[in-house]
Amino acid sequence: MKWTDINDLSIALSETRAETDPAAVNFVDLRDWVLGLPGFDDVPERCNEKILEAIQQAWIDNLSS
Repeated sequence: MKWTDINDLSIALSETRAETDPAAVNFVDLRDWVLGLPGFDDVPERCNEKILEAIQQAWIDNLSS
């Protein structure tokens, strides 16, 4: 997965961090968790606040659907 795989990343986070409220996650932790996901293979420096916001929102949306 890459930083641009927003939906796949949000699904993986919901599976690996099921006990976590995504709305309460800070971006430092979110970035670290994405970097630690199995199958994630991208350059850490390509991450930015816009990408983290999109991942967090997709994670929230996945929980409510």
